[in-house]
Amino acid sequence: MKMPKLIRQLTSHLITLFVGVILAFGGLQILSSQAEPAPDILPLNSPTTIAQASIPTQDTESFVSTAVARTGPAVVRIDTERVVSRRIPSLDQFSDDPFFGQFFGDRFSSQIPNERRITGQGSGFIIDSNGIILTNAHVVSKADRVTVTLKDGRSFEGEVRGTDEVTDLAVVKVDAQGQNLPIASLGNSSNVKVGDWAIAVGNPVGLNNTVTLGIISTLERSSAQAGIPDKRVDFLQTDAAINPGNSGGPLLNAKGEVIGINTAIRADAMGIGFAIPIDKAKSLKDILARGQEVPHPFVGIQMVTLTSELAQENNQDPNSDFVMPEVDGVLVVGVLPNTPAEAAGIRRGDVIVRVNNQSVTDAGELQSIVERSGVDQVLRFNILRGNQRVELPVRTAQLGRN
Repeated sequence: MKMPKLIRQLTSHLITLFVGVILAFGGLQILSSQAEPAPDILPLNSPTTIAQASIPTQDTESFVSTAVARTGPAVVRIDTERVVSRRIPSLDQFSDDPFFGQFFGDRFSSQIPNERRITGQGSGFIIDSNGIILTNAHVVSKADRVTVTLKDGRSFEGEVRGTDEVTDLAVVKVDAQGQNLPIASLGNSSNVKVGDWAIAVGNPVGLNNTVTLGIISTLERSSAQAGIPDKRVDFLQTDAAINPGNSGGPLLNAKGEVIGINTAIRADAMGIGFAIPIDKAKSLKDILARGQEVPHPFVGIQMVTLTSELAQENNQDPNSDFVMPEVDGVLVVGVLPNTPAEAAGIRRGDVIVRVNNQSVTDAGELQSIVERSGVDQVLRFNILRGNQRVELPVRTAQLGRN
């Protein structure tokens, strides 16, 4: 079936509830200047320029150094190593060649390495005296070996306790007995305001103990808007320079408190970086430290926000494939196979207007309702299907299990 013009126009705003993509080791779309570069989610074309902000007065101009002195010692470099098996080419094609078999076959085969080691680097920060470290999942994902190095030069073998690809969070543990580890002070991202100072600390492009300064550009930037649709995070957006290797490092406020975890940068823009709010990390760190699965309920639909104006525009288009209800709601543009939505009978073209008697007019709002509902919970979807009103019970499932 030809996709309606309206849906094609809305494709760039698509929000999906089905986000089971597993990150590649070291992150997504990382730089390729090295065989295995420092990990980060999105590539960077050029260094980010710090916004021209008003310079503090003489009495307060050292607030950055004071903030970094408070938390900087707790920021660590995380080096990872992964062993990947290499496929050895078959020599069967030469089996009928006695010359090759006699003089080269065994020798050639024995000299082909059957594995290679992939290295990566990122950042993290210590949050308690027991050696618990917060970082990004894409920094340590699939790592066979993790080495943690402190600013003072001490080095420890790290154990990945838990990762959650959907929020890109991970917990690493080091043996801290008798080590007197420095601890980062955690702030509250709920108190952050647009225009607040933002200080990024980490190890970008292998340059240890680097500090950059900017401001908070916006709050609650959805993962879809940030260009990372396979995540479920409302990011802090900042213009503080974030480069490959900064991933997992802290974003500080002017007091030196951690307000976010540096995570992603935009390849198509300068001065746009994203950090996971620290409140989100605080709510999941204990689950990850115990090695448990983070609950992520989903129903398995692809959807866009629909307004009555857009529906009317679609209905006036003679090339439109079907007529839409001229209401505010959430338009289903796809139902993924083997998902709760498919089992419940939701169809492409349905318009969701209420969930559990709560009015729904925005796709992001619907995603939040599902996220808060929990796994294995029944949600009652009130749907407009053409001229009919249909109510369908949908039982949520754990993302990634289907």
